Amino acid sequence: MSDATQSTGRRAAPLPPPRVAAAPVTEAGTPAAPGGGTEAGGRAAERPAERRDAFFDNAKYLAVLLVAMGHAWEPLRGDSRAAAALYITVYTFHMPAFIVISGYFSRSFDASPKRLKRLVTGVAVPYVIFEVAYTYFKRWAGDDPTYPISLLDPWYLTWFLAALFIWRLTTPLWKVVRWPLPLALAIAVLASVSPDIGDDLDLQRVLQFLPFFVLGLVLKPEHFQLVRRGEVRLLALPVLAAALAFAHWAAPRMNAAWFYRRDSAQELAAPGWAGGVMTLAMFGCSLVLVACFLAWVPGRKLWFTALGAGTLYGYLLHGFLAKGSRFWGWYEADWLHGPLGGITVTLAAGTVITLLCTPPVQRAFRFAMEPELKWAFTRDATTLAKGRVRNGSAE
Repeated sequence: MSDATQSTGRRAAPLPPPRVAAAPVTEAGTPAAPGGGTEAGGRAAERPAERRDAFFDNAKYLAVLLVAMGHAWEPLRGDSRAAAALYITVYTFHMPAFIVISGYFSRSFDASPKRLKRLVTGVAVPYVIFEVAYTYFKRWAGDDPTYPISLLDPWYLTWFLAALFIWRLTTPLWKVVRWPLPLALAIAVLASVSPDIGDDLDLQRVLQFLPFFVLGLVLKPEHFQLVRRGEVRLLALPVLAAALAFAHWAAPRMNAAWFYRRDSAQELAAPGWAGGVMTLAMFGCSLVLVACFLAWVPGRKLWFTALGAGTLYGYLLHGFLAKGSRFWGWYEADWLHGPLGGITVTLAAGTVITLLCTPPVQRAFRFAMEPELKWAFTRDATTLAKGRVRNGSAE
């Protein structure tokens, strides 16, 4: 996104600052961090923080907060029906919300060399780095020295980067088809009844979560304004209460693996037709709860708004602690499986993910999350021409 204006070659009064239509975005599908690597030649350092949209930064932070809390509640589900109900409710919408926002900020992707470079440096390279890092962590902390490195088999949280890479590459296709969302839903339904897809690149998740990404692509700013209306906020409260009540009833009766969307119906010991029914039903439920979640996301700048720029850092880094807590037996203490324990792990998860989204952590891990890698790419003709103009070798 460029805000440069052309000079007329005559002395004139300075032009007013251009109006900003939307926040700059990174190749991870999120608004760009102030000072982050989002523009060629370090242009992001010139972009003020005020240009970011506080609503989307708040939404991303709150969504990743729920991701961390959901991971913290997972070991408690067997002993607490309340924890199981919260877990199911949150898993219904936290990743769909994240993916919808990623799709919304992917609308400008056009497969141009500039955007492909950003896709590689902002998604593909972090995927490789964290897949290798997680593998060595599992070998060390998980006492599994023979666990293989496999870039085709994402481990734990890295599936999202693999999925985002694939979704982003297909963005031009969704822009030209007539009915993108129905087509994406049809693909998700077919995936849910196809056990032979296999585990490569977690394609089941890629295809079953695809409708949420496509939904984000077709959404417009006015749609987000619609869900933030006062009457929608009021309606969201009883809907969320009903969702929690249903989850409390369903917790001992339902296989939570449906919410992960990493298996076909047959792999979950269900008949094939159930895959299609569950895919459509969960899409509808997720869509309603995403709307309820967004309805209560603040639109103004708050103390945690700036953390929205670092949610992908927090998402990937907290996985080491989430898995380490299992490897090192942190949940073996009996008191953790009572009400006080549930509150403690919830607060701990919120604190950890908040710290991991802070600017110091972003600066420390930018080499892995937002590498520039200028040496790895050729310079296209447009960039070279602009360089010659700046050097005075062309008119």
